[in-house]
Amino acid sequence: MKITPLFLSLAMAGMCSQAMANAIDQNSYANLNDVITTHLNLDLDVDFADKQLEGFVEHTLEWQNNNSKTLVLDTRDLDIDKVMYQTQNGTWHKAKFSLATRDDVKGSKLTITFKSQAPKVRIYYNSRPEASGLQWLTPEQTASKTHPFMYSQSQAIHARSWIPVQDTPAMRVTYSARIHTPKDIRAVMSADNKDALYKDGDYIFDMPQAISPYLIAIGAGNLEFKAMSHQTGIFAEPTILDASVAEFNDTQAMIDKTNALYGDYAWGRYDLLMLPPSFPFGGMENPRLSFITPTVVAGDKSLVNLIAHELAHSWSGNLVTNATWEDLWLNEGFTSYVENRIMEEVFGRDRAVMEQALDAAGIRAQIKTLDAPDTRLNLKLNGRDPDDAFSSVPYTKGQLFLIYLEEKYGRDKFDAFVKTYFNEFAFKSLTTAQFVTYLKANLIDKYPGIVSMDKVNEWIFAPGLPSDTPNPTSDAFDKVDTATATWLNGDITAAQLPTANWSVHEWLHFLNNLPRDLSQTHMSELDTAYNLTQSTNAERAFAWFMLAVGNGYQPIYPALDKHLTSIGRRKLIVPLYKSLIDNGKKDWAQSVYLKARPGYHPLAHGTIDALFE
Repeated sequence: MKITPLFLSLAMAGMCSQAMANAIDQNSYANLNDVITTHLNLDLDVDFADKQLEGFVEHTLEWQNNNSKTLVLDTRDLDIDKVMYQTQNGTWHKAKFSLATRDDVKGSKLTITFKSQAPKVRIYYNSRPEASGLQWLTPEQTASKTHPFMYSQSQAIHARSWIPVQDTPAMRVTYSARIHTPKDIRAVMSADNKDALYKDGDYIFDMPQAISPYLIAIGAGNLEFKAMSHQTGIFAEPTILDASVAEFNDTQAMIDKTNALYGDYAWGRYDLLMLPPSFPFGGMENPRLSFITPTVVAGDKSLVNLIAHELAHSWSGNLVTNATWEDLWLNEGFTSYVENRIMEEVFGRDRAVMEQALDAAGIRAQIKTLDAPDTRLNLKLNGRDPDDAFSSVPYTKGQLFLIYLEEKYGRDKFDAFVKTYFNEFAFKSLTTAQFVTYLKANLIDKYPGIVSMDKVNEWIFAPGLPSDTPNPTSDAFDKVDTATATWLNGDITAAQLPTANWSVHEWLHFLNNLPRDLSQTHMSELDTAYNLTQSTNAERAFAWFMLAVGNGYQPIYPALDKHLTSIGRRKLIVPLYKSLIDNGKKDWAQSVYLKARPGYHPLAHGTIDALFE
C-alpha cells in the first residue's frame, strides 16, 4: 500500500486503542483499559555463559484511565531486580512491584504501582536459561561449529519470557534497542538492521512502525550478510549463506508481485535470517527480518513457498493482526491465501494448484484427528496455551474459505476487497467479530445474492469443512495417480515410474497417497530405484519416513536417526515420533530423543515430552 505521511505517523505512534477496546485476551494479564505501552526501549547484554539476557526495558506509557496508577505486565520465568519510574518533571524514583505466583500457561503477573501516573517506567531484569522464547546453542550445535548462537521465538506468548511486556496481539508498540554481545558475535533484530552490518559487539536498532509484541525478535551468532537485491538480503552462518542466497533470490520478484496485488510493502527492507537446524518452525514472520529454517534450502527452489508465506505476513499478520490467539485464522488463513497467489504470480498456476491440493489433502486428513471444536476457524482456547491453536485449521481451512469467496465473487471483486481490507486495518489488530462485520458490509451486502451470512458463519464458527468446500485438483497429480495404479497392479516396475520430471510436489502426492500397508517388496523396490532413504530434500525424506515407519520398513532407521537428531523443525519430527510410538518403536524413538533433545528448541521439548508421557 502507499504510505502517506499521516498514515505512517499513526503507524509509528501505535494507534490501536479502538482494536484493544474490542478484544479480550484471556492469555494476558495486561490492564490495557488503564494504560498501554506505546514504545519500548531495550538495553540488554547477551550473556552466552549464563544463557541469559540482562539489562532493562523502558516503557513509554499512555494512560487510558485517569484514576489508575497501576501497570500490569506479563512475565514468565524472569528475575526482576528493580523497577524505576519517571515523574512528570523528569526525575526517576523506585516503584513498588509484586510478582505473582507462576501460572503454567500465562506465567507470572508483574504489578507495578506508582504514586502518580508515570510517563515512563524501567524494569531491570534478566531472563533465565529455561526461557521458553529463547534458545541458546553451543558452537557444536550450530552449522559453523565455531561460535554460540541465540535466537528468540516470541509467538504466541513467549515474548514475556525475555521481556516484561503487555504480551497480547491486541496492542501494538514501536521499539528501539541497544544490544551488547561478544565482539565476534553479530546481533540482528526485527527492526532496521543497518547498524548490524558492522560487527563490533554494540548494536543499535529501531523499529518505527508499531507491531504486536510477539513480533519483537532477536538473533545473535556467527552471522554474515549478503544482499540479494536493493531491498532484500540474507544474514546466515558462512556455511549456508551462499546456498541460501541462490535458493531465495526470487524474493524481490515476490515482493514486486505482491505490491501489485495488494499495495506497497510497508516495512522498508525485507531480509532473511537463516537459523540453525534446531528452529522449531519453518519460518517466523518477524517484520523486516523473517526467521527461516535451513530445511527449506533444497538446492532446487522446491520449498520456497515458505518464503512466500513469511513475506505474505508483511500484509496479513504484521500489518493487519489478529487481536487474540482465538482469531489466529485472520493471520494464517489470509497469509496462506496470499502465499499461494504469490507462488502463482512468480512460478505459475500449475505449481500453485499443486500446493493448494497438497494442503487441502493435508487438512482433510488432520481434521479427522482433531476434536470437533478445534476444527472451527474462530477457535475457543478455554484457558489452553495458545500454541494449541497452531494446527492446519487456521492455515488451510482459512485459505479454503478465502478461495471459496474468490470463486464465488471472481478475482476482480475479491482482490479489490482484500486490498481494501489490508488498507483499512493497516497497523491495527482486529477480532473475528470485527472481520465478519467488515466482510458483511464490504462484500456480502455489496454484492447481494451470491454468498449468505449463514454460509459465512458456517465457515467461521462451525466445526469441520462445509460440504461445498473447494477441492483443488491438479492434472499433474492425476497423472501421478495413474502411474501409481499401474505400478501397484504390477504392470510396470518402480524404476519405470515416470519420475524424471516430477517436482517435489508430485513426489509428496505420490508418497502421501501410497497404501499404508504397502508390501516390503514394494518398499524395497522403491527405495532401490530412487534412494528415498537418503533423500536430501527434507520434505520428501519426511514423507518417505512416515510411510516406512507405518509399513515397518527397517532399512530406514540409521537415516531416520540422523534426520531426527540433525533438525528440530516440529513439522518434520513430531509426527515421526508419534508414528514410531504408535508402531511399536517407542523404546528406539525415546533413545533417539534423549540424544537429540539438547539440540531441540523448548517448544519442541514440550510437544515431544508429552508424547512420551
